[in-house]
Amino acid sequence: MRKNRTTALLICGAFGLLVFNLWKGVLTHHTSNHLQVKVRMDDSQKESTIKKNTYVYSWQECQQNMSAANITGFKTLPQHIQDFLYYRHCRHFPMLLDLPDKCGGADKSAEVFLLLVIKSSPGNYDRREVLRKTWAKERLHNGVWIRRVFVSGTADTGFEKERFNTILEMEQREYNDIIQWDFHDSFFNLTLKQILFLEWMERNCPNARFLLNGDDDVFAHTNNMVEYLQGLKDNDGSKHLFAGHLIAGKGPVRKKKNKYYIPVQVEESESYPSYCGGGGFLLSGYTAMVIYKMSQSITILPIDDVYMGMCLAIAGLSPASHMGFRTIGLRLPSASRVQSVDLYDPCYYRDLLLIHRFLSARMYFMWHKLTDLNLKCGP
Repeated sequence: MRKNRTTALLICGAFGLLVFNLWKGVLTHHTSNHLQVKVRMDDSQKESTIKKNTYVYSWQECQQNMSAANITGFKTLPQHIQDFLYYRHCRHFPMLLDLPDKCGGADKSAEVFLLLVIKSSPGNYDRREVLRKTWAKERLHNGVWIRRVFVSGTADTGFEKERFNTILEMEQREYNDIIQWDFHDSFFNLTLKQILFLEWMERNCPNARFLLNGDDDVFAHTNNMVEYLQGLKDNDGSKHLFAGHLIAGKGPVRKKKNKYYIPVQVEESESYPSYCGGGGFLLSGYTAMVIYKMSQSITILPIDDVYMGMCLAIAGLSPASHMGFRTIGLRLPSASRVQSVDLYDPCYYRDLLLIHRFLSARMYFMWHKLTDLNLKCGP
């Protein structure tokens, strides 16, 4: 009996020890899993923090200002003008595509001699593509660097918006030349696009020497621009320069059916300060930063080139006329009377700086003709 009792006690003890070790293993495994989960949560929190820091310059969606509806005559205005007034106060939007190192960082941005700032809508892929191969090609010319950025908002809504955004993302991966914000890309938001770019420039490219500010349907002879800017006396970009097709003595268009219609609810004054046509103009880095500073206290006007003129006027600066800018097109000699005039003759464009409204095929043709070292033109 004692022998049997002893055997039973030994079996029970062994079984108890086995259960204890199993329980200890489970507890250790549970504790280990708990620690792993906690570590993963901490890593996730770190990633979240990193992402927040990465997008520190992004913003939440701007809310509609409903009080705009109380403006006298608001309901009689076209829908696009009502929308403009609802969101006129908005100056910050979420950034979708960024180029923080485009100029080599803020400290090295002085190495960029000419920064091409090209306003482009999401759907204009063909225009961007031909510009990359022609006058907007990033390159070293006459010993100085030309860099390129396309500035864009978003187009349409829903699936179409996603598709256009995907196109821009694909372009960004290949070319690294697009800045995009999440606002509706429209004619009345061109001034907003301008302000957003200047904010980006102050942050990422504050010391760029000169800028070409233009549309994606202009032909810009950027080689000529570099040579013109290098020939300026005592101005390396640190002094005032704002040159283009000068427009003076104009005021708001009050005809509703006109593309440039501006009602008194948007602008009461009957006159605009002098400004340069928005198709394209040259300015120094100094002047760009002055305009950005002025813009922070000047109410947005939807006509972007006029708004730039307003900022200059408040700063006590003036735009200058340059005969090389033809933002209303180029009238060729006797073109209306002589059918034999060749509109594609590069000799008409050889000495100009910028001409507005070129189709992509013509852009490609003209650039290669003008950069042909064997081009010969008469007097």
